[in-house]
Amino acid sequence: MANSGLLIAIACGILILAALPIEAGEEPVLKKAVTFYASFDESLMPDVGTGPITTRSGDPTVPAKLTFEPGFNKDIYKIAKGKGIAGGGCLEATDVLPNRGRFFYPVKGNLAYKKGGWGGAMSMWINMDPAKLKLQFCDPVQITQKGATNGGIWFDFNDAKPRDLRMGVFPAVPDGTVGAKETDADAPMVRVPGVAFKAGEWHHIVLSWANFDTGKKDALATLFIDGKMIGAVKDRAIAIDWDIEKAGIYTAVGYTGLIDEMALFNRALTAAEVTALHKTPLLLAGLKKKG
Repeated sequence: MANSGLLIAIACGILILAALPIEAGEEPVLKKAVTFYASFDESLMPDVGTGPITTRSGDPTVPAKLTFEPGFNKDIYKIAKGKGIAGGGCLEATDVLPNRGRFFYPVKGNLAYKKGGWGGAMSMWINMDPAKLKLQFCDPVQITQKGATNGGIWFDFNDAKPRDLRMGVFPAVPDGTVGAKETDADAPMVRVPGVAFKAGEWHHIVLSWANFDTGKKDALATLFIDGKMIGAVKDRAIAIDWDIEKAGIYTAVGYTGLIDEMALFNRALTAAEVTALHKTPLLLAGLKKKG
């Protein structure tokens, strides 16, 4: 009987541990997967990951020519104290840059990209009104070397009225060739028509992907909004094929509003992990830099 009691106690203990929230424990599995984390409490620089922050612009006289400058426009991109998802700071974009300007963090050192097969995820909170955006298109995040439709992982708000939210995972194409267009019915995208977000409301967006650059039609990319799976791109060969030295994590492209708790991970996230990030917005706050 004593042994039976012990077995029951052990079984109960296992059930209790299984039921604990994902953030419980000394070093949660989710936190171990983080490669980049920006709390935006004090600075645009990441708490986990690396800089520098660089601004890319089109040349006003030769639009196809790109210029790169260190840093970012501090009059447009600011830390808004007390406006974050849980009362801390957050990134506030008050305007858009001229000449197709946008700032970025390097992919190198911040994302687990590797040729031959890799996966990852991006999580962020946004607070904005799509109807009040100033440009035709707006990408809260666009991870790319050349552009959104040439080796790009992104989500955006398009020029529809009301605007759609779209996730795209476009493969790279050889120089001199044309890849899929965003308007193509079979483009590697998930579309959410007529998104009715409003300023003052926080919404959680997760992009999660696996099996990129494997050379097989086994890629999977999933869009989650507010903890719910919205749709996926699957059974395709997605070859991102970046030059890691030149790829960037472009943030707040054409965006006006607030962004908070931005994170990148070295693998795809499970639905349970996405739910945990949504239910506990400061789940990763223990990774913040001290002092």
